[in-house]
Amino acid sequence: MTEQLLSLPGFLYDVGGDFYYLGKWICKKCEDTSASDCISMYHMCRENNEEPDTIMYFHKIRAFSDFALDIPYNPGKIKTDIQTLISGLSDAQKTRLNEQIKMFTEDLAHYGSTA
Repeated sequence: MTEQLLSLPGFLYDVGGDFYYLGKWICKKCEDTSASDCISMYHMCRENNEEPDTIMYFHKIRAFSDFALDIPYNPGKIKTDIQTLISGLSDAQKTRLNEQIKMFTEDLAHYGSTA
C-alpha cells in the first residue's frame, strides 16, 4: 500500500477517523475542516452518481492536497511516515484505506492527471 500511495499524487483520505493527505509528495494530517468537509461531500456525490459535483470535489481535494505540501520535499520522511501510519492501522482500517485508494485511482483516470 505504501508503494501505491507513493506512486499517486496527493489526496485526502479518512484514516481511522482522522483525515490525512497521502501521496508521493505528502503524508500529513489534515487540520483544515474545509478540506475534510470536501472529502465527505466527494464520497456522498460519488455514491449518488452526481458526476458534476463529484468532479468538482475531486479537484478541490486535489488542490487542498497540493496547498498542504511542505517545502522542502523530503521523500525519505514521507515514505517512513506513510509506512508508520499504515502499520498502526487495524485490518478493517487498512481495508477501508485500500477502498479509498481504489476510488481515487479510478477517478484520477477519469477526472484528473498524474502531473
